[in-house]
Amino acid sequence: MPEDEKVDGADEATTKKKPPIIMLAIIALLMLGEAGVVYVVASMTSGGSDAGAAELEGEVAEGDELVEVELLADQFQNTQSGRVWEWQTEIFLKVRQKNLEGPRGVTLTLEKRNAEIKEGIALIFRRAQHKHLQEPGLQTISRQVTAYVNEVFGTDADGLPRIERVVIPVCKGFEV
Repeated sequence: MPEDEKVDGADEATTKKKPPIIMLAIIALLMLGEAGVVYVVASMTSGGSDAGAAELEGEVAEGDELVEVELLADQFQNTQSGRVWEWQTEIFLKVRQKNLEGPRGVTLTLEKRNAEIKEGIALIFRRAQHKHLQEPGLQTISRQVTAYVNEVFGTDADGLPRIERVVIPVCKGFEV
């Protein structure tokens, strides 16, 4: 009897050591099938790349593209640090194309209120703390100028501000 037990034990050991190749093949086929179904469903439900391009073209056609308009390029003094500093500055406005022209457009408002706008910006620079003028991103000055120009230019027919963003590419300070 012990010999029979050895033979039966040997059969069990060999069957346990063999990987179930058929079971692995079935699982692999099921996973590939699932991946195929997910791909087909995703490609059918997405609009494709043409839909996104059409939406972008529609926005461009409506006049929502942004245009840069020079607000001013000037020098302003600041004495908040106890010394006289002169700040060479250029400020640009990002404006939607549809808000550029017209009776309440940005271009016409700039022509009519040029001196008033320069005075308002000069006041912002005169009152600014020295550390705000030396910020790497000029966040504080940009926020103040944005608030001021939004007051001056107002909102468009959609209720959105006419000025999308204020860009200050040059702001160099020199002690006088």
